[in-house]
Amino acid sequence: MTEISFYDAAGGEDTFRRLVHRFYEGVKEDPLLRPMYPDEDMEGAEERLRGFLIQYWGGPTTYSRERGHPRLRMRHAPFVVDEAARDAWLKHMRVAVDEIALPEELETKLWNYLEYAAQSMVNTPS
Repeated sequence: MTEISFYDAAGGEDTFRRLVHRFYEGVKEDPLLRPMYPDEDMEGAEERLRGFLIQYWGGPTTYSRERGHPRLRMRHAPFVVDEAARDAWLKHMRVAVDEIALPEELETKLWNYLEYAAQSMVNTPS
């Protein structure tokens, strides 16, 4: 038997598209996070996060084919990511996760990863 991926169990690309789009709607209005995203790259940032999450959770590997290894800490190194930025990121992601309304087991797995990932990006002590 073939095990179904988280990506497929969660609803595939549509779910991740909705998740990331809702997340960036919050980011666009956030005074702490918004300056990290130039206007001309907001759409690109959304596409990159969506692609990364799709790949991470078992979907197509387009992200790595186009961008190489994720190297998340390195890619975030130019930005001040302190606990306040982490908390703001998680606040907007929490809204997005709640809106996609995954089954509890999937939501818990996704949220645990997002909390871990957000903490691992912190590069500046508060």
